[in-house]
Amino acid sequence: MTSVLQPAAATSRTARRLLPMALIFLAVGTSTAMVGPFLTLFLTQAVHAVSLQVTAFLIIAPLSSVTVSTVLGRLSDRYPIRRQLIIAAALAGASGTLATSMIRNYWALLALTVTATAAAGSLVPQLFAYVRTTVAGSDRAAMTTSSLRTLFSVSWVAGPFVATVLVGLGGFRLSYSVSSAMYLLAALIAWRLLPAAPPVHVPPEPAAESVSAGSGPVPYVPPEPPPAAPAPDAPRRVIFLTVAAFALMQCATGLGVQAMSLFVITDLHGGIGSAGVILGVCAGLEIPLMLGFGFLTTRVPLRRLVLCGPLFSIAYTLSVAASTHVWQVAAAQLFAACTVSVVQGLGVSYVQEMLPRQPGRASTLFTNAFPAGQMMAGPILGVAQHVGYRAAYLSAAGLALTAFAVLKLARARRR
Repeated sequence: MTSVLQPAAATSRTARRLLPMALIFLAVGTSTAMVGPFLTLFLTQAVHAVSLQVTAFLIIAPLSSVTVSTVLGRLSDRYPIRRQLIIAAALAGASGTLATSMIRNYWALLALTVTATAAAGSLVPQLFAYVRTTVAGSDRAAMTTSSLRTLFSVSWVAGPFVATVLVGLGGFRLSYSVSSAMYLLAALIAWRLLPAAPPVHVPPEPAAESVSAGSGPVPYVPPEPPPAAPAPDAPRRVIFLTVAAFALMQCATGLGVQAMSLFVITDLHGGIGSAGVILGVCAGLEIPLMLGFGFLTTRVPLRRLVLCGPLFSIAYTLSVAASTHVWQVAAAQLFAACTVSVVQGLGVSYVQEMLPRQPGRASTLFTNAFPAGQMMAGPILGVAQHVGYRAAYLSAAGLALTAFAVLKLARARRR
């Protein structure tokens, strides 16, 4: 009876941990979906920043986020403070977006970005690390992570469109205020419902001996085999090339998202609402695709699936670059959704498997690829403002092709 109840109790504990995580993913995803795609538009229209200032902002902001996330990622692996870091990062995001809703001075916004906004950037890698420690040892770890990542896509179905409505009603001040409320909700859920994350490695408890005097010979009980040691870390060369490939992919993806509203308005003569609908279509397609690719991880090697990500990205960016109507961009979102589902849904598990002893560092390395990609995207987007936004999507296709080559080069060798 005890052996039957123990797995059920373990499943119940895991569910209690994952439910609040799901709610936090929804809240954070909604917040980022409302402000992320329109950052360039916000700097251009609300702050009246020139192209050089926009480029500098898009470089400095992710660089500060990478720095802060790296430091906090190492701390979370060394000390049992992951839950506290999640709460602190959510509060930093709430204060940062609330202040952004009121500040229109470029330099003040830049100072806010390298402090509060940078600290908020550590929230997502800490969430992924928490999930990894919760489902450690499960053969469905990649599927669980991908399923939770799907909630980001759920948020992006309506988030960009809601943002366009809020901007129309109350400007960027209203959209950033609602984004701040979402971060605050995430902090409240983490504080009230999220238990402390379990340690990465739990040593086995010694077997209790209860032999009373004069009870006769003790029957021989063979000792239980020791728990399997975690796999060794991948070589540094493989980790470096893999993260570099993901940075190139995130650059291509971020470039496509940041250029979308400007491309639709300037080149295709559509409205900001059309850009919001297109991004929502992509997010809607991501939901079943992420679940499907997550299920495939139980049957297809993870590396083989990850290699498909750059190929989907090439198909998407070339399709958008050749588009002459808004509906064509909307139709190409199927390729974009496949790209995000593979790269962002499965990529974090791919890197975590390379560093099984350090889930915080692994999650941070992967998520830092996103701001690193943004840094590379900033100058490209600045050039595209002068030569046309089709050039941004052609550049993204070249980046995806390079990422595919680097991933092939980073094939892990057996030790």
